[in-house]
Amino acid sequence: MKKINKERVAELLAGLAKFTASEEGVTRLAYSALDKEAQQWLLAQVADLGLQVREDAVGNVFLRREGRDSALPPVASGSHLDSVIHGGAYDGMCGVVGALEALYMLQDEELERSVEVIIFRAEESSRFGYATMGSKLLTGSATPEQLARGTKKGDISFIEALKEWGCEPAAYKDAVLGEGAYKCFAELHIEQGKVLEQTGKAIGIVHNIAAPTRFKLHIKGVADHSGATPMGMRRDALVSAAKLILAVNEAATNEKANGTVGTVGVVDIDPGSINVVPGEVTLWVDVRGVDNASIARTLQAISEAAESVAAADGVDVSTELLTADKPVALDDALAAQSEAICVEKGFSFLHMNSGAGHDAMHMTKICPTTMLFIPCRAGISHNPAEYASNEDICRGIEVLAEVLRREAIPRCRRSRG
Repeated sequence: MKKINKERVAELLAGLAKFTASEEGVTRLAYSALDKEAQQWLLAQVADLGLQVREDAVGNVFLRREGRDSALPPVASGSHLDSVIHGGAYDGMCGVVGALEALYMLQDEELERSVEVIIFRAEESSRFGYATMGSKLLTGSATPEQLARGTKKGDISFIEALKEWGCEPAAYKDAVLGEGAYKCFAELHIEQGKVLEQTGKAIGIVHNIAAPTRFKLHIKGVADHSGATPMGMRRDALVSAAKLILAVNEAATNEKANGTVGTVGVVDIDPGSINVVPGEVTLWVDVRGVDNASIARTLQAISEAAESVAAADGVDVSTELLTADKPVALDDALAAQSEAICVEKGFSFLHMNSGAGHDAMHMTKICPTTMLFIPCRAGISHNPAEYASNEDICRGIEVLAEVLRREAIPRCRRSRG
């Protein structure tokens, strides 16, 4: 196997970071012009790999290095290029650049199976309210109509965004891949937490991925004149919403021993005027964890709080479910293989879970799947301060490349270094 080109890795990541709509951090929303420009730039940089490129019916892109037997299910890796608003330059990008660098390292290898790098569309929920949209559609876990329910105020719908990208939403079923489409899938990612850094480990071998339950809480009170309506006669939707924000925090805090978390990340206020008592408020809630029973208790506590607030404040509270993904277990055999590779290379490692969701969680529906984490400074992610050292990134790529090599070569030749 060829040596990793650390300079190329750093240059590709730095180049992608330039495609941003904000001066601070990286803002590159899914299906935006910048999302497409970043992808086109990256494909041009790796044109020398001579990969076959195709785009599916919903915009996911596949870069294929042919193996000796193209009829066999290929080995796959990849991640995403879109970001949150004012995000970092490593979330998702490390997985795409890392998979492409792995193909450079495998250029001289005779591979029985083809290897594909997947660039998933819309992993982040910042634009459309749903996460991992490309991998959901690819694995038949959602339809465009379902994903269009998360449209944000002032933006086009997901259906419209697909059309702007050049896709035909009605043809989305053409993108769905069935079980066995790949031999396996491996995703490299920054940890987005502090565990690896604090334990001094170089590689995280992921066994379980937490899944989000996302929903809106609609609170309907009465919009009134802020000066003419006495305090005791108000049905202020924002006051009731504030109580529910605290209730979400309390419900999740009560389950912290089980790793469950709860967040209210968006608050929509109507009419949103300083001299009007808020009449309607919508809270966008994210609850996630790896323990199904703990998640259920958290959701039940939030539901009970909503009923209590509605009764006490004289407001209407309704729930609109956006998504209810289930925590997923990754492949034990692939995890054991990653451990063996780390041992051979002398890299310290830790078996762990992922608190964040990833495209890998949906790939488990169609093939054995594994994830590799690398440390990120202070565990910071979805933030301009997000940072992973090039040394840490390249260690992760070395492990990833060996995983792909072992899965793509004939079984009888796996012992070769």
